[in-house]
Amino acid sequence: MRAAVHERYGPPSVMRIAEVARPEPGPRDLLVKVHASTMNRSDCGFRAAKPFIVRPFAGLLRPRHAVSGTEFSGVVAAIGREVTEFAEGDAVFGRLQDERPGAHAEYLLTPASGAVAHKPSNLSHEQAAAICDGAMMAAMYLRQVDLARHPRILVNGASGAIGSAAVQLAKARGALVTAVCKTESIEIVRALGADRIVDYRREDFTATDAVHDIVLDVVPTSSFGRCRHLLREGGYYLSAELGPWCQNPLLALWTPLARSRVQVRFPIPFYRKWEASALKDLAEAGRFTPVIDRVYPLDEIVAAAEYVETGEKIGNVVISVTVDA
Repeated sequence: MRAAVHERYGPPSVMRIAEVARPEPGPRDLLVKVHASTMNRSDCGFRAAKPFIVRPFAGLLRPRHAVSGTEFSGVVAAIGREVTEFAEGDAVFGRLQDERPGAHAEYLLTPASGAVAHKPSNLSHEQAAAICDGAMMAAMYLRQVDLARHPRILVNGASGAIGSAAVQLAKARGALVTAVCKTESIEIVRALGADRIVDYRREDFTATDAVHDIVLDVVPTSSFGRCRHLLREGGYYLSAELGPWCQNPLLALWTPLARSRVQVRFPIPFYRKWEASALKDLAEAGRFTPVIDRVYPLDEIVAAAEYVETGEKIGNVVISVTVDA
């Protein structure tokens, strides 16, 4: 089978398309014929081993798994003998764990108990492939707070995969959302339901007088120090970034102990089956739709990674693996 592989860490150019052995399912696995995948920031970070903290998971000196890619949508090609929830021919989508990638290939293996579910019936494979990473991350952060008690949320990076999902999921739970994005993304973010939009090309959102219950910071352009004054007493700063000098994980430990006026939350990402199933239900109910910026064929995997690393993408970058998706 054809797959995108990299035998060493480095820039996008270390990837190439190669013929590799098709994996064989174990007793509790699914073999999925991949129709579509994505290129996300996690894929790029694990390929480049940046930050260095990823190396214990990905391989200290070289990648432990040569095939990249974590999000997928496709069709079950074979099942292990102990699998009962899925059958051959089922359309499925899901998210592999970062340390065990393999979605940038014509076939992949995933545990049937992993973050995999039947594909939403109203979405294409390209759309379904773009659901899990951003939306699962966004949902994970929003679970750290009670939006009923803390309904005013600012999302910095509202046009990215995580941010665009966070806007939709927060609105679905009745929040009042202020979205920070670039000029080119304003209409897209407005269509997602944002109540107020700040164009960061024209205005520094940290210089405003508005006060929020929650700041969700999903891009590395700000910090807790710059955002703290935007939060009211008892507010929460949620970040998808390590922050300057890797401070956010430390602050997540310190602020609750110190009973600070503002709490920092930095949950460790882990992708689970029930989350994929919940996103399927939201998508079929019309309450969540992934935003897709560009679609690249598998042969252009390097160009896809280069584009993601510009930091200019809007929503998700999709990799088309099977032409008839």
